[in-house]
Amino acid sequence: MLRFYIPNMTCGGCAKSVTKTLLSVDPQARIETDPSTHEVRVDSTLDENAFLTALTEAGYPDKQ
Repeated sequence: MLRFYIPNMTCGGCAKSVTKTLLSVDPQARIETDPSTHEVRVDSTLDENAFLTALTEAGYPDKQ
């Protein structure tokens, strides 16, 4: 399971946008968002870099 820390994901709307972005990379991924901790967990067989690139392009850079 991949984990991303996204400081500017602060609400349900942000979480929805992040989920949509991640699903555009892997429609089969299982995604759990937690805006209160700014954390996203992704269960996917794809490489982490594909998700990082998509998140950054969508304005949600990962801060590990």
